[in-house]
Amino acid sequence: MNAHSLHAEIIRAPEALEASCQGWWELWRRCSSATPFQMPPWLMAWWRCFAPGELATIAVWRGSRLVGLAPFYDEQSAQGHRLLPLGISVSDYLDVLIEPEGQESIGAAMIDAGRSLAWQSWELEELHPDAHALALPCPDTLCCRRVDQSVCPVIELRGKPDLAGCVPARRRRQLRRAQAAANRIGEATITAAQSRPSYFLDHLFRLHAACWQVRGEAGVLDHPAVRRFHREVLPILADHGVARCYLLDIGGIVAGAYYGFLDRGRAYAYIGGFDPEFAEQSPGSILIGHAIAEAIRAGASEFHFLRGRESYKYSWGAVDRLNQKLVYSRVP
Repeated sequence: MNAHSLHAEIIRAPEALEASCQGWWELWRRCSSATPFQMPPWLMAWWRCFAPGELATIAVWRGSRLVGLAPFYDEQSAQGHRLLPLGISVSDYLDVLIEPEGQESIGAAMIDAGRSLAWQSWELEELHPDAHALALPCPDTLCCRRVDQSVCPVIELRGKPDLAGCVPARRRRQLRRAQAAANRIGEATITAAQSRPSYFLDHLFRLHAACWQVRGEAGVLDHPAVRRFHREVLPILADHGVARCYLLDIGGIVAGAYYGFLDRGRAYAYIGGFDPEFAEQSPGSILIGHAIAEAIRAGASEFHFLRGRESYKYSWGAVDRLNQKLVYSRVP
């Protein structure tokens, strides 16, 4: 086979996908718009914990070099077969990976391989504005529909870690009042806890559940498979320097937890929780303020609040960015 020619394959065995991880890691690092949600450990852990269908991942190679990866699975229902992305439901951004050099031909090979699969609908979800999937071709044999999906508010980070360059003055005043209120109860301290993933997750699960119990609901971290997923993936993300996990201690009590990521100049606020007994001290706000300041110190240019239009996000100065969804169907 020509070392420069493209060839595609459909990976159906989890073991084969696992075997491609070295090339997958290298491809992920070459794709500047990729997020932590496309990392091999994130999606492999998702598959091991959920596996809701049959694996149907498209890999595109140039010789022995992996240059494109579309991690999908086939979900069968009464409506037929749907091709859906790995990571769905726990991931705020989903995308394919395509090497920068030769994107057009790699994308065409990816679509051509995808057409060979038996599906009624091929759905590419939660595509951020720079997603590679938004540039995939649509051949005459397919129809492609693009629809708006989730809103992900983002702060453009500017200035110093005092937040004056990017966070509105009113929110900064509220943050100072929250910090003062916490210190009146007892010394308020924030510690980075990604090096102790099990310890951190124990507190996160407890505090997240406490928040939702007040509302009479369980919360997304209540499901055993979701907890198992995070216990598997967080130590790996921490080892690769991507995880950002903070715990807030007020007077000797862990009152808040923040779980996020930082990679390639972008910070992501993934999920958190706080003790409702400390609601007046706003543990969540204190932790978000700390996470933004740490992102600025690390040289990040963006802070992503991820999916949802919750009002608190806009009080930090975030503006909407819209995810989109592509749906391929076959021409009758």
